[in-house]
Amino acid sequence: MATQTLILLIATLGAVAAAAWRARPWLVPLAHARPANRLDRPWQRLTVVLADIGLHRRLLRIRFSGVMHLMIFTSFLVLFTVIVQAFGAGFFPGFSLEPIGGHTWLAAVQEVFTVVIAAALGMAIWHRFVRRPARFAGSNRRDATTIYALIAAIVVTMLLEWAARIAAGGDPSEPYRPLSAALAGGLGGLGLEGDAAATASSAFYWAHIASILAFLVYIPGSKHRHMFAAAPNIFFRSLAPKGQLPPPPPAGDSDDQPGTVQRFSDFTWKDLLDGLSCTECGRCQAVCPAHGSGAELSPKQLVMDLRDGMTATNERGAAGDSPIAGGTVSTEALWACTTCRACMEVCPLHIEHVPKIVQLRRSLVEEGEIEPMLQDSLTSLQSYGNSFGKSPKQRARWTRGLSFKPKDVRKEAVDVLWFVGDFSSFDPRVQRLTVLVAELLAQAEVDFGILYEGERNSGNDVRRVGDEGLFDLLARHNIAELEGCSFNRILTTDPHSLNALSNEYAALGAHYDVVHHTKFLWELLEAGRLDPVSRSGQIVTYHDPCYLGRYNDEFEAPRRLIRRLGHDLHDMGRCRENSYCCGAGGGRIWMDDSGLAQRPSENRIEEALALEGVTRFVVSCPKDVVMYTAAVQALGVEDRIAVWEIAELLDEALRVPQPGSSAAD
Repeated sequence: MATQTLILLIATLGAVAAAAWRARPWLVPLAHARPANRLDRPWQRLTVVLADIGLHRRLLRIRFSGVMHLMIFTSFLVLFTVIVQAFGAGFFPGFSLEPIGGHTWLAAVQEVFTVVIAAALGMAIWHRFVRRPARFAGSNRRDATTIYALIAAIVVTMLLEWAARIAAGGDPSEPYRPLSAALAGGLGGLGLEGDAAATASSAFYWAHIASILAFLVYIPGSKHRHMFAAAPNIFFRSLAPKGQLPPPPPAGDSDDQPGTVQRFSDFTWKDLLDGLSCTECGRCQAVCPAHGSGAELSPKQLVMDLRDGMTATNERGAAGDSPIAGGTVSTEALWACTTCRACMEVCPLHIEHVPKIVQLRRSLVEEGEIEPMLQDSLTSLQSYGNSFGKSPKQRARWTRGLSFKPKDVRKEAVDVLWFVGDFSSFDPRVQRLTVLVAELLAQAEVDFGILYEGERNSGNDVRRVGDEGLFDLLARHNIAELEGCSFNRILTTDPHSLNALSNEYAALGAHYDVVHHTKFLWELLEAGRLDPVSRSGQIVTYHDPCYLGRYNDEFEAPRRLIRRLGHDLHDMGRCRENSYCCGAGGGRIWMDDSGLAQRPSENRIEEALALEGVTRFVVSCPKDVVMYTAAVQALGVEDRIAVWEIAELLDEALRVPQPGSSAAD
């Protein structure tokens, strides 16, 4: 074996061994983690991998950084042929890519993408150190700097090797490498020609090899391990409904009772892979309403803390596997989450932040580490089935304001069962809207009924708080009530109830056709059962509720309804999938928010006020009515903008006198 080949072999094996040693702190926990079944529907999984990695679908939502990353990604794919050539020639003297155009078209393509990656590297450096987006706060700056230096070293040594080879004379690829040829001219001016250039070419070759191997050794211990972890993490993403949380882990190997995630050994391998895949890009942090309000939570920092805690625990051994909630991750950060799912929506690698937060909350609930306001609400839900501490017999008291008495679906068959929900039933700010919706249904001659005192809280937010036992109690009560009724569809004005009835109850074996009132009212309009007056209307904006939009993909029905009523709809910058949470979800509406720098709802109202001419802030969720009405009052802008529930817009249009009629009619 030639000396150079032996040196290359030793260097390569040493680099691989060093890389494996640097990967060991996270490979071992992955190997010993709880199982997760993520192999179903392989073609569906592969399709998203190709879209999100090959086409950069999510990355390109932020145009500058997306294009920059796409330039680096495609350059690495093309320039990998240079690595193949370098190592191939080193291990097998005479190896060449000439048969596939290595000296012609492939050389030209390599030359082009050398310029592309150099430009992308310049963009990255400017973006990181000059532009410095706020979402980079907390990311590892030194790690990024090291990677930039290593990439630059690989590219520069590669170019210099080509240039020196051309300067030595006789390189058949010279006509296809204009940049390298220009550099060769510069080297010739320095006296590097002939044998001297050949010697320099060999030196640059080994410098290029050293840069590649240094990159290989560095990657496993850096955030840039996502080069290897990204595709698997996207492939193994959850394919369960977005609104369905994973069940808690078993309490023990021989115990079927649910347990909690208290230590890293309680997580599945996919949970741990999420942390290892994180690029620290901060996209999740930028859209997080908790972080934006000044709370302790940063989804990015949470994932980084879990990743670092996992590797630190592996180094300490089993004795160091201490509780995560309250240790690795603070309780304040865990309770700050609104479970809005914005972080998961924007993550290029499909990291599952919210399920981890809920799993860790379960351990806090198990230990009784709950703030007093939340504890009071959970106690009321346990005792009365609602968070208001009201007797179940008062749940239908709002019907006293109706011109008719709704059917009791427990006694009569109906076409539509209306699952009213807590806030629609008990909160005075929402009750008038509940009455209004009921009158609209009656006007459209909808055959509907309600459960009266048989209804309990759907449990959607109870589950996201982490009280699995209480959720199960509420859900099974409602399922039992529904099983005793005869109906075709379930209607609800509450997106949180919609999510529980559609997704969470399905995991318990109860499957229903559930519709939100925005879609149902649109259907009534289309069928001609409600006939509003068409008019120019007002300039309005619409807020997409998290559990209607991001969780259940209903974006169009509310907008169609608003436009059908003649209003000029101006969407806010953060809308549809990128809507900004009101701050009520995940049980936050039951918690103290006095310590926030700015409530998410107030931030959202300020966003709406920035839209020229908008005077109405349209919502379609009872909690949004509560949160945004309070926000408008807190900001003192009642004279500039008003909160309207979407059903109010319809009611207003129906009440406008028809042309030729009089008020007396």
